[in-house]
Amino acid sequence: MSRLTRSLSAELRKVRATKLWWILALVIAAYSAMMAAVFVFMFGAVPDAVMGAGTAGAAPPAAPTMPPQTIANLVYSSVSTFGYVVPLLFGALAVTGELRHRTLGLAFLFEPKRGIVLTSKTITVFVIGLGLGVAGVIGAIAAALPVFNATGGDPMLGSGETWALIARVVVAIGLWAVLGFGVGVLVKNQAFAIVLALVFTQFIEPVARMGAQFWDWSAQVAKFLPGAASDSFVGASVMNSLSSVDPSVADGDAASLGIWAGFAVLAAYALVAVAAGWALRWRGDVE
Repeated sequence: MSRLTRSLSAELRKVRATKLWWILALVIAAYSAMMAAVFVFMFGAVPDAVMGAGTAGAAPPAAPTMPPQTIANLVYSSVSTFGYVVPLLFGALAVTGELRHRTLGLAFLFEPKRGIVLTSKTITVFVIGLGLGVAGVIGAIAAALPVFNATGGDPMLGSGETWALIARVVVAIGLWAVLGFGVGVLVKNQAFAIVLALVFTQFIEPVARMGAQFWDWSAQVAKFLPGAASDSFVGASVMNSLSSVDPSVADGDAASLGIWAGFAVLAAYALVAVAAGWALRWRGDVE
């Protein structure tokens, strides 16, 4: 067994020994379920199911008309569009918790090469992040299916496009966990890392992205924000589809990098955060 394999095995056992991973899995599943159900009600209701058979064809003027695949994509992509704060917090807590409880030094005693420890922790965080993504998707599908049935919509689970999008959602959640890990290494303070993650994901970036959509130049800049890159990689997002429900905003295509460019930008954020943590914090003395 190689040194990296031994270190990776130790890190996985360390994570499984805590309650954090399964508590956050329940949180993202519940949050994703709530958002998915809301989006099905918003976009997936068939006029006959909502208005009654006697008023067939008399859909309310504000009801958006989108193809079933587009609606399904918006519903399932809500896992990453709104739930990415959960893996971000997990990644940050995974390292700040060790610094707070002074257990990181023990890892360095058993494996003196800190690069190996950093690599094993990064891989572990990514794998657990994938698990959080799966939990979120399960929650979203479980909540969306009965609502689709009640409103006469199509969940599109027989479509390959749907499952490709779901796979990208899971990978995006994993990358967010790595990004959170890098931020945690840089910040070190657990309370500050939590506040930073919540303020940025729940206030700063959403407000900046929404405001940026009203001008073409700002939309071009905003699409390089990490949340925008994540949505571009996934391939669907309410934030990137404002033009479909409000024609006054900038073209939604202008606010999207595309799938592979979005993946490259999001992965770059994660790798740069980890590399910066390695250069500025990881090689220093353990407090």
